[in-house]
Amino acid sequence: MALLIGALATGAAGCEDTTSGSPATGSSTTATQALFNPCTGIPDEALRAAGVDPATEEAGIAGVHQSGWEICNWDGPRYFITIFSTGRTVAEFEKKPGNVDFQDVTVAGRQGRQFRVEGASKYLDCDVLFPATQGVVQLKVLNRAGMDGLEDPCAVLQRVGRSIVPALPH
Repeated sequence: MALLIGALATGAAGCEDTTSGSPATGSSTTATQALFNPCTGIPDEALRAAGVDPATEEAGIAGVHQSGWEICNWDGPRYFITIFSTGRTVAEFEKKPGNVDFQDVTVAGRQGRQFRVEGASKYLDCDVLFPATQGVVQLKVLNRAGMDGLEDPCAVLQRVGRSIVPALPH
């Protein structure tokens, strides 16, 4: 569990301060438009189809709400899924030091921007940003460390995305 919390904190930290050292300002759309809540917005059947247990749902980072974000994660036997919802833009994520290997991808028929976060878990996780009216919805897959025969997390994300991405807002 400590690894999960550390990895999730790394993921959120990889997203939080996306304006090169200062918090985002002047983002009136975030204040006026409610963020998508993945804990209530992703159906249990989509989570089960993605290989995670809906009963393991945890909001925030280690249960703590993060200002300007709606975050929810679920556990599976071989990986974790986290969905981040924010008013930030894809461009802000691309400017954040530590976010690397950006490339355009299509997941479940929807265009997104795949990236990884530098650090110890770089090859255990994969993230895709989906632009939305509210800003961005981010889907993250994190493999369980220490297991044999782990799949490429970006391949897992493609498979998981078939059931999850249709539930995400546009």
